[in-house]
Amino acid sequence: MSEAVVITEVGPRDGLQNEALCLTPEQKFAWLKALAGAGLRRLEIGSFVRHDAVPQLADSDELCRRWLADEASKDIQSIALVANDKGLERALASGVPEVALLCAVSEKFNQRNIRQSVQQSLEGATSRARTAREHGRRVRIYISTAFGCPFEGPTAPARVMQVFEKVVAMECDELVFGDTLGVATPRAVRELLQGIDPACRPKVGLHFHDTYGTALANVMVGLELGYRRFDASAAGLGGCPYAAGASGNLASEDLVYVLEQEGFDTGVDLAALARASSEVLKTLKRPGSSRVRAALLSTGMEPIR
Repeated sequence: MSEAVVITEVGPRDGLQNEALCLTPEQKFAWLKALAGAGLRRLEIGSFVRHDAVPQLADSDELCRRWLADEASKDIQSIALVANDKGLERALASGVPEVALLCAVSEKFNQRNIRQSVQQSLEGATSRARTAREHGRRVRIYISTAFGCPFEGPTAPARVMQVFEKVVAMECDELVFGDTLGVATPRAVRELLQGIDPACRPKVGLHFHDTYGTALANVMVGLELGYRRFDASAAGLGGCPYAAGASGNLASEDLVYVLEQEGFDTGVDLAALARASSEVLKTLKRPGSSRVRAALLSTGMEPIR
């Protein structure tokens, strides 16, 4: 029996937050249903942040309520990002079962992104994690700029570990290292991840951007070291509005293809995922970056063997 890998699909949040075109709630809802229909079981569906900061996700309250009331969401772990106490209040009111919190290793990135110091962001995340758990919610936390910062340059692993240890103390359900700029390389990934206590590794997720085309190589290092949780975005959509030059996330199609070929179980129907991506790309009026999706389109949605 194949070993399972947990994929968190971040396209509906991280994938859309940097798009010039804002999808309607109806279009987002249809995409969520298509992603769930493809077999993805963890979906980051929205973001409870200031409307003027990320207008593409200003309808998250409405979308969450509609999605969570639909039968298609019943066996899906739906996640929403929150950046402050007000966002958490909105998330709890929406009924979303899991919240994602933010902190970054870089002082300057924290200031630009959430207008707080690293220490302030950790204190806030600790308080919000406690509140979320008291309300029966699962909690994941992103440790951003784990490999590099647009304002401070490369991130030293020792500095990342200082933040990681404080996040571990929050007793979250999942801790995610974010390669915000997409600058991580296999060597850098190995240097950071091999220092994590093996007992913690089942809770650690990896979120790679593919700016320099190294995301899949980085995933392979993670797999080799025993990590089994990965974020990805359908069609490779995404980017960080606070990090110039940070292009899209690792494409979900590319991740699923490699994992399945390597003998892991993802539970995802690759052709159905590619079709779901094609529909949203048509709506966004832009191409995607997934090479696997392009290959599937050229071969009638059948993987090349």
